[in-house]
Amino acid sequence: MRHLSFKTQSANEKIVQRDWYVVDATNQTLGRMASKIAHVLRGKNKPYFTPHFDCGDYVIVINSGKIVLTGNKLEDKEYQTFSGYPGGQKTESARSLVARRPNKVVEIAVKGMLPKNRLGRAMYKKLYVYEGAEHPHTAQKPKELK
Repeated sequence: MRHLSFKTQSANEKIVQRDWYVVDATNQTLGRMASKIAHVLRGKNKPYFTPHFDCGDYVIVINSGKIVLTGNKLEDKEYQTFSGYPGGQKTESARSLVARRPNKVVEIAVKGMLPKNRLGRAMYKKLYVYEGAEHPHTAQKPKELK
C-alpha cells in the first residue's frame, strides 16, 4: 500500500475568507446562543481552523432585548462592575441589565467564551450587537446563522 502524504494547512491572511452572519436573538436562550456565536467568532467552523490565528467570521446580533434566560436567572444572576475606587463595586440583576442595556448581556456572555488574550480581544471586535431588528451592515450581505 502506498503512503499518501498530505500537508497540514495552517491559516494565514491569504487563506482566510471572512464571512458575515446575522443572528436573531428573539426567544433564544442566552448561553446556547452565545456559545454558537463564540464558535463562529473563533473560526472553529472552518476546516483550516488554527488556534493561534484569528480565522473567525463577523457576527451581527439583532433583537438583543428579546433574549431568554432560563429558570430564575433573571432574578438570581448578578453582573458586577468595579470602578477601581474604594466602594466602587456595583452589582445589578440580570432583569435590570436586560431592561437597561440588553446589548451588554449578550456581549458579556460571548466575551466570557473567547480566549483571554490579545487574540480573544481581536475576535471580540468582530461582534456587533443591536437592540432592534435593524443593523447598518446590509452592504456586507450577511447570511443567517442557524
